[in-house]
Amino acid sequence: MRGKLITFEGVEGGGKSTQAKRLAERLRAEGIDVLTTREPGGTPTGEVIRDLLQHNLGGEPLCDAAEALLFCASRAQICRNVLGPALAAGTWVVLDRFTDSTLAYQGYGRGFDLATLRAMNDFATGDVKPALTVLIDIPVELGLSRVLARSNGTRDRIESAPLEFHKRLQAGYLEMAKREPERFIVIDGTAEHDAVLAKIWEAVETRLLRA
Repeated sequence: MRGKLITFEGVEGGGKSTQAKRLAERLRAEGIDVLTTREPGGTPTGEVIRDLLQHNLGGEPLCDAAEALLFCASRAQICRNVLGPALAAGTWVVLDRFTDSTLAYQGYGRGFDLATLRAMNDFATGDVKPALTVLIDIPVELGLSRVLARSNGTRDRIESAPLEFHKRLQAGYLEMAKREPERFIVIDGTAEHDAVLAKIWEAVETRLLRA
C-alpha cells in the first residue's frame, strides 16, 4: 500500500516544525513507518539550496525569480530521490513545507503569477501530492517575535522581509485552505502544544487512518 504524505505549512514562527516532529512520533507509536524531512532541503543538493535561499552569499542579493526557481529545484530533487521512493515503499512522510509554501511566499507574498507557480510545482513534484496539509495559523507579529526570541535577535533573509510581506502570505495560506478544505486543516497555533497535536491527530485519524 502506498504511503501518505502529510505536509505542514504556515507563517514563520508558527510551531509547525515542532508539531511535525510530534506527529511523526505519534504515528510511529501506532506502528506506522514514518519519514520526516523538510523543504527546502532534505537532500544534499537541497541543503545547499536552502543555504543559498536563507543568506545572501557573497553579499549578492537573490532576485525573486531566482528564489522561486531554487525552491522548485530543491523540490524536484527531494521528490525524485526521497519522497517518491518512500511513498512507493509504503512509508508515510511528514514534510515541513511543500508546494503551498511556494504559492504563499512567491505568489501571494512576492506577487508572482499563481498559475505559473502551480505549473512549476507540478513539473517539480510529478505525482507526489499531499494527502493532508496542516496549516498552523498564528498572528504574524507573534510568529516573528518567536523567531527573534529563539535566534538571539537574528533573522534569515526571508524572515527579515517586511511585515506586510508576511501578512500577504498568511492571507494567501488562508485563501488556499478555503479553496481546498478537503486537503487542508487549519489549526490555531496559539493554543497549548498538546491541544494543537490533539487537533492534528483527530484530522489524521478521520481523514487518513479511517478513510
